[in-house]
Amino acid sequence: QVQLVESGGGLVQAGGSLRLSCAASGRTLSSYTMGWFRQAPGKEREFVATISWSGGSTYYADSVKGRFTISRDNSKNTVYLQMNSLGPEDTAVYYCALRWGPLLQSANKEYDYWGQGTQVTVSS
Repeated sequence: QVQLVESGGGLVQAGGSLRLSCAASGRTLSSYTMGWFRQAPGKEREFVATISWSGGSTYYADSVKGRFTISRDNSKNTVYLQMNSLGPEDTAVYYCALRWGPLLQSANKEYDYWGQGTQVTVSS
């Protein structure tokens, strides 16, 4: 079993920045990809970004490309999401997710474990 715990959410003004963290624990962790998703009120959960095991490959949703950066520290089993130039449209609960295997995926169903989420609220 794997546990994922997100942190770093909060309230920020438009144009500001936040850094989310997601710590993984549990069974022996190796060769897994990580992703970030978000869900705004009344909307479906949507893909934000994903990163390969080595960190050498990343993929972003068009809506966050150039503003968000995903990274990871495998020595800490932690993945990060640096979010800059935030706008009210980024307000959502942000979830991290883990999938076994090397391929980068943007579909929810491809992920095996999910965190509980952390709220990000951007005021205008």
